[in-house]
Amino acid sequence: MAEVAPGYRPGRTLPLRVEALRQWRRRRTLVMGGVLAALPFVMIIAFAVGGGREGGRGGGDGRISFIDTATASGANFAATCLFVSAGFLLVVPVALFCGDTVASEASWSSLRYLLASPVPRARLLWSKLVVALGSSLAAIVLLPVVALAAGTAAYGWGPLKLPAGGVLGAGDAVGRLALVVAYVFVSQLVTAGLAFWLSTRTDAPLGAVGGAVGLTIVGNVLDAVTALGSWREFLPAHWQFAWADALQPQLEWGGMVKGAAVSVSYALVLCALAFRGFARKDIVS
Repeated sequence: MAEVAPGYRPGRTLPLRVEALRQWRRRRTLVMGGVLAALPFVMIIAFAVGGGREGGRGGGDGRISFIDTATASGANFAATCLFVSAGFLLVVPVALFCGDTVASEASWSSLRYLLASPVPRARLLWSKLVVALGSSLAAIVLLPVVALAAGTAAYGWGPLKLPAGGVLGAGDAVGRLALVVAYVFVSQLVTAGLAFWLSTRTDAPLGAVGGAVGLTIVGNVLDAVTALGSWREFLPAHWQFAWADALQPQLEWGGMVKGAAVSVSYALVLCALAFRGFARKDIVS
């Protein structure tokens, strides 16, 4: 049995506070936060230039359109920002924070020095995963919070006008939007798990981030292939807009429960593969 130095506590190595400060001070974190915070203002300018008004005709295919009610209130504007960004834009920060976390240390040739500190491998991955998920959650929350504030300033505070008909009071609307944000985060866990697993397999951060984004796009493409039938229900992309059920007169849980179960299942498997592979990997960078 290997001897342990007096006072050494594996659980106290690489504290979450230290790792969080390291990651949140990085330029890519600041840039991504700036992009997400700027999106609502870009959309407000677009609606102003385009002369958009609430109560548009909508699409002719029967699909829910949040664009038509975007300028009805601040809550409607926040829902619209989530609608236009959940499919791809919010995938990018999740893939970036989770895919860059381990691979970046390898690319800087600092990973082996962290492990020699000594930081146990499981502790290293756990700290980085928790901070990456925290950063991802912060990014997903930032967009609707800024959108709600900017939309309220631009269009006023009022009830949430539902594209399917009916309205929700302002207080209920905030609660429903919080539920939407929570579901969006859970639905992105599969992207987080994929990016994190790839980050433990490569020394190239862009490879891990790009691989996660690319495979997410492939999932969206496959979900569009109606010939797959019920097999599409096993694709996380199939449930990415299930949060729209939360913005109905009567809250529906079925789609969100199925989507959350699919996303969490994939994420757990991918994270388990990441921990298992990293524990046996030769660290030379």
